[in-house]
Amino acid sequence: MSFMTGVGLTSYGKHEGSSSLDLMSKAAQLALDDAGLKRADIDGILCGYSTVSPHIMLATVFAEHFGIRPSYAHAVQVGGATGLAMTMLAHQLVEAGVCRNMLVVAGENRLTGQSRDASIQALAQVGHPDYEVPLGPTIPAYYGLVANRYMHEYGVTEEDLAEFAVLMRAHACTHPGAQFHDPITVADVMASKPVAMPLKLLDCCPVSDGGAAFVISRERTGEAGVRICGCAQAHTHQHVTAMPGLSELGAEISIARAKQATGLAISDVRYAAIYDSFTITLAMLLEDLGLAGRGEAADRVRSGHFGRDGAMPLNTHGGLLSYGHCGVGGAMAHLVEAHLQMTGRAANRQVRDASIALLHGDGGVLSSHVSMFLEQVA
Repeated sequence: MSFMTGVGLTSYGKHEGSSSLDLMSKAAQLALDDAGLKRADIDGILCGYSTVSPHIMLATVFAEHFGIRPSYAHAVQVGGATGLAMTMLAHQLVEAGVCRNMLVVAGENRLTGQSRDASIQALAQVGHPDYEVPLGPTIPAYYGLVANRYMHEYGVTEEDLAEFAVLMRAHACTHPGAQFHDPITVADVMASKPVAMPLKLLDCCPVSDGGAAFVISRERTGEAGVRICGCAQAHTHQHVTAMPGLSELGAEISIARAKQATGLAISDVRYAAIYDSFTITLAMLLEDLGLAGRGEAADRVRSGHFGRDGAMPLNTHGGLLSYGHCGVGGAMAHLVEAHLQMTGRAANRQVRDASIALLHGDGGVLSSHVSMFLEQVA
């Protein structure tokens, strides 16, 4: 058994003059304060990678910078799934008795500390060096290919995809730390600049500076308890050229394993925190995870199902699409928001019931998946 005892999150957007280590430190201290712990209480650290600061020993670099001497330190790299993969590993290490209080942290000054060309070059690594990279695709291009196929298979339209961007922006407007606070419409998304058709600018997450952290502990440290029920992973491919069929992707595998490990069903879930690097990502994952039928997720958005007051509140902070995306820390904001919702601390974003939360992370181009259930403990 393990508990998420504290969370920390910076605002996302521009943090002029802040390095990756600065942003990580800020988020880490917020998480420790939230857990009621001191730096000396941390005996393990898991650190997400940074494209801006690609050090081969980033976990111990941060430990030194932050002033801790853990008995366990490890850096993890599975793309956008890294945050939840680190949480899963922390959960397992704490359950095994290796550590008592593990700090999970990530952050990057990706917006102000890395040029556009350098960012594109770094992210291009997900492509196959022989069969894909020489053709010049970007991450949006890979997802654009997937989107075209998915739209063809299930009758999803560009207007359907736009609904997800509109919903995430509406949620971001209620969070002071979000990168964007201007409401948008489906027409705005449709009129935004083409990036990799059918994906347009507002179908894509922004580049951000920011940091996120949380503490996974063997014992509760405060009144409000959030327990990690269980989690599972699936890794079906790395490159788009090796990608399985749309009905055989990793999200379906990881959620099945997570349900089996916990004995929980989708009908038990009251709050969802789902990876949303692009609108197509969110649409596909919601359907792969069983939160909507094939081709039906957009209709559920339109009906209010995924709104703050709906039956399945989703990414109430605004997600990657509007809260922001600072690399590994981007999806970790989903987990921070879930914790705030589960402990009744989400202020004007608070939902009626977040007693059981489903979280899902996606790395690469729907390549690596982590599904996780959290439970509110009285």
